[in-house]
Amino acid sequence: MDQPKMERLLKLMMLLTANRTYTVSDLAYRLDTTVRTIYRYIDTLREAGFIIKKDNKCYRIDKSSPYFKDISSLIHFTEEEALVLKSAIESIDENNLIKQNLKKKLYTVYDYRILAETITKGKNAQNINSLVEAIQAEKQVILRGYSSAHSSKVSDRLVEPFAFTTNYIQIWAYDTESETNKLFKVSRINKVEVSETPWQSKERHIETQIDVFRISSKESLPVKIVMSLRAANLLIEEYPLAEKHLQRINDNCWILQTEVCSYEGVGRFVNGLINEIENIEPEEFRQFLVQRIETGLKKIKIFSSVT
Repeated sequence: MDQPKMERLLKLMMLLTANRTYTVSDLAYRLDTTVRTIYRYIDTLREAGFIIKKDNKCYRIDKSSPYFKDISSLIHFTEEEALVLKSAIESIDENNLIKQNLKKKLYTVYDYRILAETITKGKNAQNINSLVEAIQAEKQVILRGYSSAHSSKVSDRLVEPFAFTTNYIQIWAYDTESETNKLFKVSRINKVEVSETPWQSKERHIETQIDVFRISSKESLPVKIVMSLRAANLLIEEYPLAEKHLQRINDNCWILQTEVCSYEGVGRFVNGLINEIENIEPEEFRQFLVQRIETGLKKIKIFSSVT
């Protein structure tokens, strides 16, 4: 059996021992294969000794099956246990890379919407639930009244959402207008409308890299910052993933040397602690900061003359 078939068969076993039941059509959809293939896999499991039960057109592996206890003890949780586990995972710092991997593994078996509800309350809950629905159904959505920090404009966006970042803070989506994958901050969405139009560009859905300052792009720009102990402490507090790129020179001298996706995020950090920064590299980054400061001062001057 080749690797793709083995992976689908193993995932089918997880689905058949999960806390939900599925029809053959559901299983075929989740495994991205045909109904005929699902029936063939079910026959394979039966030949291996598993007892497959059918209740109201839904299939599951019976608990009396050989090996069931060993398998279920590894991958099965009740819904309540899954929620407790989800809460425990959410207590991990939001910038921990392992956290998202743990959540994705949990989502392979348990209902995405149920797990989302453990941390999505208030004004964002309805929008996140709509995005979850769209991802599961592979539908396009309209982000009504999206407030862009980049363009400073409020507009509607037709996108294809396909993945959340940690804690549902941002959504990865393919922007149909620019034909690029972008991160949209959930809190900046006024309303999510799920369209009846299916995804048109699924093969182009790609999560690009995110730097330690939570900026994403395909670019990779080197930066080196020499800073004080205070700046280093504040950097770790606000951007914990930066710690692995931070080197101590002495008690009051630390160096951050890393790759960033844009000068925007790291630039905001440096501007906010300019008196704690001793040196920065490369020259392109220094020029970026100088230009931003000069532009900001001009705006302040214009505003002062108006008032």
